[in-house]
Amino acid sequence: MTNRNTALLLLAHGTPNRLSEMAEYLAHVTAGRPMPTHVVEELQHRYAEIGLREDPLPGGPPLTRWTLHQGELLSQSLGQKVYVGMRNWHPFITDVVAQMKSDGITHAQVLCLAPQNSRTSTGLYRRALEKALLETPGTAFTFDFIAGWAAEPLLAQAFAEKLSPALAAARAVDPTAPVLFTAHSVPCRTIMSPTTSGGPLMTTASSSAWVGDLQNYGPATAPDPYPVECKQTAAAVAKLIGLTDSEWFFAFQSQGIAGAPWIGPTVEDTLSTLAAAGHKAVAIQPIGFLCDHVEILYDIDINFRDFAAPLGLTLFRAASLNDSPTLISAVSHVLEGAHE
Repeated sequence: MTNRNTALLLLAHGTPNRLSEMAEYLAHVTAGRPMPTHVVEELQHRYAEIGLREDPLPGGPPLTRWTLHQGELLSQSLGQKVYVGMRNWHPFITDVVAQMKSDGITHAQVLCLAPQNSRTSTGLYRRALEKALLETPGTAFTFDFIAGWAAEPLLAQAFAEKLSPALAAARAVDPTAPVLFTAHSVPCRTIMSPTTSGGPLMTTASSSAWVGDLQNYGPATAPDPYPVECKQTAAAVAKLIGLTDSEWFFAFQSQGIAGAPWIGPTVEDTLSTLAAAGHKAVAIQPIGFLCDHVEILYDIDINFRDFAAPLGLTLFRAASLNDSPTLISAVSHVLEGAHE
């Protein structure tokens, strides 16, 4: 029987509920640094393109709605209380930690809904959790923090299940259609070792998901594992559906619009190369995201498709995991494995 004083805590990025909240949301993302007006307006445009308005969407925007639903499904699967906290918007990690303390939680397993470990994502989530434990009233609970789970076999299986029909559709158009796996890019200097002293990182034009302050995380003593883990997940999915090395590619998406270089190759450059090689269709699967949100619904479904069309390429995106039973089994397996 599960101890009623223990719980699971899922951490995610967060996203605004209304277009008018964009500037405030970005202030959380950038630790209070103001963003240029054109960046705020561009983000408002992109969120508007995927349905965000002033009247909140039923159940919240896609990232919030799906993440909360994933928490509900996980709770049903494991028979244990599951809390969900967001780093940059409601429900904030601070508020969720306060609720957990009020509920008498004494220990929690904590997992980020970003499978590939990075100092500028997973690391910042942990810092936010530690800060919340110190600053909210009540007795702090202990926790086990699972930093990354990119190698979980059931995660690859969940992605493979979604990719197979997209690849079949692409190959009905082009029998040699390859697969393009993607993950969110990060600034080059965030994955270097040792880390340089940190100033602000530039925002992306899509969601600013990778903005942070390197001083908030501390110096690195080893290269960031993020780009390696992203490609490992992609390779595991490719193996499951029987792709040869020449049948799949990897690119980083949603690079920043200003500042120092971000890691690549970019999706745009990769699509141009595939078109030049004579391909007419591509199956694309983002393997760093577990549910629909702006990087998928706008960056891929609108921006990349518009970019590909003049090249003579048709994009077929694998459906997001969202409420995938295999995803819930993957998360359950990761959490259960942490006990061993």
